Amino acid sequence: TLESMSQAVWYNRWTLEKFNKYLNGQILEVGCGIGNFSEYLASSGNLTAIDINQDYIKEARKKVGKRAEVGFGDIEKGKYFFRSPRGFDTIVCINVLEHIRDDEAALKNLYNLLKPKGMLILHVPAHPFLYGSIDASIGHYRRYILKKLISSLVQIGFKIHKAKRLNFIGAVGWFIVGKFFKDKEVKENKISIFNFVSPVFLSLENLIKPPIGTSILIIAQKRKA
Repeated sequence: TLESMSQAVWYNRWTLEKFNKYLNGQILEVGCGIGNFSEYLASSGNLTAIDINQDYIKEARKKVGKRAEVGFGDIEKGKYFFRSPRGFDTIVCINVLEHIRDDEAALKNLYNLLKPKGMLILHVPAHPFLYGSIDASIGHYRRYILKKLISSLVQIGFKIHKAKRLNFIGAVGWFIVGKFFKDKEVKENKISIFNFVSPVFLSLENLIKPPIGTSILIIAQKRKA
């Protein structure tokens, strides 16, 4: 799935544009995978990237070279290759929280790793009704409801700057592929189709707020020290 999504170049850049202006200073990427976003993030600040999978870490290191520090990190248990606590200006957590059993613990650890007034960029899958065979096969514990996730973040101490659903066309495709065809992976041929149609549909989302989406994007700020 990570290899397939690395081919979704236009979509990855479109997603990055949604939060690019919040990237600065010391940046932590949580769950960097094989480095699909790491290359972009490394050009926006001093990047540290973590993952729990050693094979992914090796691949990410190949992509970013000396432009970032990449190593082991478990955001659920609060264990990292760097010395903790370490304050970051921005934390980017893209499609990671849904893979964590105790996501509340992970959110609290994200909060603790931020500097005062630091920014969290959180991207997760949306809508429990979209949960299907692909979600199950790639280790998703859940898909999220926007209001409930906002409530959890506010209780921890975050101030919400932006919260929105993204990728309406992706939600339709995810429902068809996961519910009707019962696919268990994101196949490259379907990514190619998505790459072809997504520029038109996703450009419309810059003008019209979609009622549903395959993902939720939240940008939140740490309130206190």
